[in-house]
Amino acid sequence: MKLFLITGILFVWHTAIAQINYAKQMAATIMDQYKDSMVVKKYASHLEQDKLPEGNRPANWNYEIGVVLMGFERLGTMTGDKTYMEYTKHIVDHFIKEDGTIRTYVMDEYNSDFIPPGRQLLRLHELYKDEKYKIAVQTLRNQISWQPRNKTGGFWHKLKYPSQMWLDGLYMVEPFYAEYAVVNKRPGDFNDIVNQFVWMEKYSRDAKTGLLYHGWDESCLQRWANPKTGLSPEFWSRSMGWYMMALVDVLDFIPQSHPRRSELIKILNRLTTAIVKFQDVKSGVWWQVTDKASKEKNYLESSGTAMFVFAMAKGIRLKYLPQSFAPALKRAYDGMIKEFVKEDANGKYHYIQAVAGAGLGGTPYRDGTYEYYVNEPRRDDDLKAIGPFIQACIEMELMKTSK
Repeated sequence: MKLFLITGILFVWHTAIAQINYAKQMAATIMDQYKDSMVVKKYASHLEQDKLPEGNRPANWNYEIGVVLMGFERLGTMTGDKTYMEYTKHIVDHFIKEDGTIRTYVMDEYNSDFIPPGRQLLRLHELYKDEKYKIAVQTLRNQISWQPRNKTGGFWHKLKYPSQMWLDGLYMVEPFYAEYAVVNKRPGDFNDIVNQFVWMEKYSRDAKTGLLYHGWDESCLQRWANPKTGLSPEFWSRSMGWYMMALVDVLDFIPQSHPRRSELIKILNRLTTAIVKFQDVKSGVWWQVTDKASKEKNYLESSGTAMFVFAMAKGIRLKYLPQSFAPALKRAYDGMIKEFVKEDANGKYHYIQAVAGAGLGGTPYRDGTYEYYVNEPRRDDDLKAIGPFIQACIEMELMKTSK
């Protein structure tokens, strides 16, 4: 056991806790912090939250809820503890009215960030048979039907981002799209789902490194876009993490017999091969700007790391990835625990050093440069980091128990 100080607070780091217990501890942190509904907190660490004035953003229906509650669903499945799905129902019911309408949801925005919690709606309808969940599910599926597309056929990330595909968007749409297709017996959707991944890789992959750029503007009109390729300037770890998580989750639903399933597995292998080359030599984790280790202001970032660990572990366990990636995975998992998991003096666990958010365009304008990514605020106990962390720990536990 090691003791150390972070901004005046005593922390304890334990070295011998089972993977599943880390997941349970971090889920407990979420349930303690979000008793009634999930709100996006201001840009501050958990140590600083009590010093902030009142006025966190109101709770709204969004992808952060989806990625965290996906971890809760998997934790409940693995442990058999009904607490996690009961909590999921409690959070989701904050948004779903009795007539099935979704509070804070605006269809006309065609915002892919609204789609991920649809997976929780599917599960809640399966468990509770309440028609309100089915109606809400159909609302989100209708959005996919009407989501604007670029000329290639790829989904716009949002209506206000015309012609743009972002890596993040693959996680936002495709796992729900694929699960809905299975539940509702729509096998014709799988070809479209595979195409979204294929097009994203085709147009965003860097031939030299194998890494994927955060965004691609087919029109090449955005200020952040290369005027010839339409690509954003830098490699952002979390954006590739979203894409990898989407790949391994969608493969749960694409039938083994589907003729294009292997295309997704090959993409996963190519991207995994690329990202392990940029794993930090000393810590085993990844940098905020992936390919610029130790450059001034760059830092080891927790959300992208957790996403890579989850995707690699699931990929190896399900034999999408070869065992040759196992040493890199072990280094990454060990580094993730050492660098980012902290226990406070009250025995509560925290996951630190996640970038609070990053995007392209918008107001104020986000230009996608190195300076932009490294200067975005950081946040501890960020939902986008803890959700993948819980899932990463579950996958590491499953790997151990499946041997």
